[in-house]
Amino acid sequence: MGDPERKTALYDAFARTGKALSSGKRLELLDLLAQGERTVDALAKAAALNLTTASAHLQTLKQAGLVTTRRDGVRVHYRLAGDDVAALYALLRTVAQAHQASVEPARTAYLGTPQAEEVSREDLLARARSGEIVVLDVRPAEEYAAGHIPGALSIPVTELADRIAELPDDTEVVAYCRGAYCVLAYEAVRLLHDRGRAAVRLTDGMLEWRLAGLPVAAGSAA
Repeated sequence: MGDPERKTALYDAFARTGKALSSGKRLELLDLLAQGERTVDALAKAAALNLTTASAHLQTLKQAGLVTTRRDGVRVHYRLAGDDVAALYALLRTVAQAHQASVEPARTAYLGTPQAEEVSREDLLARARSGEIVVLDVRPAEEYAAGHIPGALSIPVTELADRIAELPDDTEVVAYCRGAYCVLAYEAVRLLHDRGRAAVRLTDGMLEWRLAGLPVAAGSAA
C-alpha cells in the first residue's frame, strides 16, 4: 500500500503547482510571459499591477518552478520555465471553458460576440503562401520582436487607426495577437471593419502557434 505520509507529501508537492495557478493575475502574468521574456517593470505595467504586487506574484510562480529568472545589471528578467508551462496554462483554459459555466459569459463580456468568420492556423498558412491575405500582428512591438508568424506585419492595435494606410486596401487582413482569449485582435478587426476593410481574426494566437510547433520568426519590424 505504500507509506501514507510519503504519498501525502507527493500529492502536496503536486498541489503547490495548483496553488501557484490559483490567481487570475498570476495566470495573466504567465500569458504575458508566453509571448517572451520580460522584466518585472514591464510585466507590472502590462498586467496593471504595482511593482510590489507583481514581484510577489512572480516569486510565487518562481517558487513553484513555473518561471525562471536572469539578471542583467539591476534588472531581473522573467521567462517561462519551459514550453510545458505554456501548454499547462493553455490546457487549464481549455478545461475551464469546457466545464465551468461562468467562463463563456465572462469571455463574451470581455471579448464580445464571436465574429462570424475566423481563420484557422492551417488556412492562414495556405492563404499566406498564395498571397491571398496580409497577416497582421497587433501585439506590442516588443512581443512581435520576441517571436511572430513569419511574414507578418507589425502594427500594434494602439497605432492601427493612424497607420491603416500601411495595409493594402485590396487584400483581406488576418489579425492575430497573444492567443485565443486576447482582446487585441478582436479590437483590430472591429476597427478595420469600421474603416471598410476586409478583415478576420486568427482563431487563436501566438501561444497556440508556438505550442503547435509552427515556424516562428524573431526580430523587430523593418
